[in-house]
Parts: sequence; structure tokens; C-alpha cells
Amino acid sequence: MKGESALGKDKVLEQAKEVLKIEAHGILGLMDRLGIEFIRAVEMILKAKGRVILTGMGKSGLIARKIAATLNSTGTPSLFLHPAEAIHGDLGMVTSDDIILAISNSGETPEISSLLPILKQMGAGIISFTGSPASSMAGHSDVVIDVGVEREACPLGLAPTASTTAALAMGDALAVVLIKMRKFGKDDFRKFHPGGSLGERLAVKVKEIMLTGSNIPVVEAGSLVSDALEEIDRKRIGATLVKDREGRLCGIITDGDLRRALLKKKQIHTLLVDDIMTSNPKTIEQDKTAAEALALMELYGITHLAIVDKARRIMGIAHLHDILGREEFRINGGLRRSSRTDR
Repeated sequence: MKGESALGKDKVLEQAKEVLKIEAHGILGLMDRLGIEFIRAVEMILKAKGRVILTGMGKSGLIARKIAATLNSTGTPSLFLHPAEAIHGDLGMVTSDDIILAISNSGETPEISSLLPILKQMGAGIISFTGSPASSMAGHSDVVIDVGVEREACPLGLAPTASTTAALAMGDALAVVLIKMRKFGKDDFRKFHPGGSLGERLAVKVKEIMLTGSNIPVVEAGSLVSDALEEIDRKRIGATLVKDREGRLCGIITDGDLRRALLKKKQIHTLLVDDIMTSNPKTIEQDKTAAEALALMELYGITHLAIVDKARRIMGIAHLHDILGREEFRINGGLRRSSRTDR
């Protein structure tokens, strides 16, 4: 038959079954290695005041994104941090209250190896999923979970196949155990899916979730960088807006801007905010939806969004994590506690 594989139908099915056997064997092999490290990982996440931040490069990064999505939908606030982007400014989204879950089969991924010592110094707890418990990544971790497999399903042994499946399965195991420990039920699940609290939050207007009034981190153009540092520390969302005398937006300074300035100049406190701010930052109007704000943030890879009126006067500021949701998320410049009380 035209188009039929040269291998023959039986050979095709035989090879497909072999792949499934290898991957199934890889997952089953994890069971014998489950122990105190897995228990410690669960305890760390349950005790954490912050979020679980997943990180990984390449295929491991894709697995990390999926695990983050599963955790988010089952009651554990999570997000994905690209390791390469992290060292170029995105570290501002990490706090000492967060738990890092790093994934690397070899445990020697350069971007991860460079990132973990910085995260550890910041005070974040670190869990690693790796196929090499003696790796440098494991050495930087508080908890090491072995997700190694005997072999990849790829006949060349090069493409991550069984190893990524094993890491994904371990992530599912972690998520499901956390569901049980949190007593997360069907009603809770609905709240975190479209039509529930997340869907409702994305459907509301930006003005309903943005920080307003005295909660907005803002300094005037011409101020010293030291003033901006104090404002960022005081408002604790990792950035400050810069306004002119008429209250119009003229820039933003993020944690990333500060780090880049420090790399260029040893002393930045006496510089003016105008010297290091990002001019003409991305903005949105307050009558747009939270979903539109989220789409804009994802498009440009930013975590803060200024809300302005037609004349570019500052009306508020929105943070990515408050749009996606936290244990507590901001409503009308204040704080509203989540309806869940089991954390």
C-alpha cells in the first residue's frame, strides 16, 4: 500500500511497544527509590510561605512548565522560571519564602549550576529532580530526588525520552500527595479552573486587581537611585514606577534594572533614577481585563505592568503573581484572602 512504512506494520508496532515498555520500566524503577527525600520535599512545600518555582532547560524546562501547571491547578501556587532569563533580571520574582524545584537529568546543566548558588544565597529552599544524585546540581540542593532511568527509549540514547517521562511522573506524584495533604477537594479544583476563581480573576477589569494610591511604588524623575531602592524595599513588589511632576509615567525601575546598573557601575546610589530606569514601559488602561494584562506580560516577558489613563497619568500597577493568584491577592489596592483556609 502506498505510504505504508518500509519497516512493515508489525515492526512499527513492535518498536512502539518497546518504547512504552522502556518508559514504563523507567517509571516503575522510581518506586524503589522513594524515601525520606521525597517526604522532606513534601514537608518543605507544605511549610513554605511562598510559591514553588520550577526551573529547567530544554526538554526539562518543558517538563517543569507542565509540573508548575499541575501544581497551580491543584492548590499549590507555582510558576516557571527560565534559568537563562533568571540571571538577566527575572530573579526579582524569587523570594526567600519560595521553594525552587530544579530539573536536570545530568545535574550538570550550566544554566542551572550557575543559578542554584544564587537562589540558595537568597534563602530559597531547593529541591532537585535529577538522574545524577552526585552531580553539582544535587550538591547545591537541600533535597535530592533521584529520577534516573536505566536507558532512554531513543535508540541513539541521545533524545530525552524515558528520563523526561520519569521526571514528569515524579512531579505528578508530588502534586497528588500535596492534594491529599492539603485535603484539596473537587470544589477547590473547580475554583482553580476556568469558571472558578482563576477564570473569574482573569475576567475582571484591571482596576479591580491593581495596586492603587499609597500602595503604588513610585518616585519622581530626578530622584536619587537610593530613593528608588527605599521605595522598592518598602512596597515589596520588586519595582517602582517613575513619574514626572504632573503624575505622568516616564519610566520603571525593576530589580533587574538595579542589578544591571550595579554590573556597570560600582556605586549607583548617587545616580539619578533617570540614568537607570526603563523609559516608556509597557502600560495598560484600567478598563482592560486581567486576561489582557496577562497576555501583554507574557508577550513581552515582564512581571510588572503600569496602569495609566489617556494622558499617561499613573492610576496603578499590576504584578504578574497577583493576576495569576496567590494565597492572598490584591483587590482594589488592598488584600483579599483566598476562600481556602487549609494552608
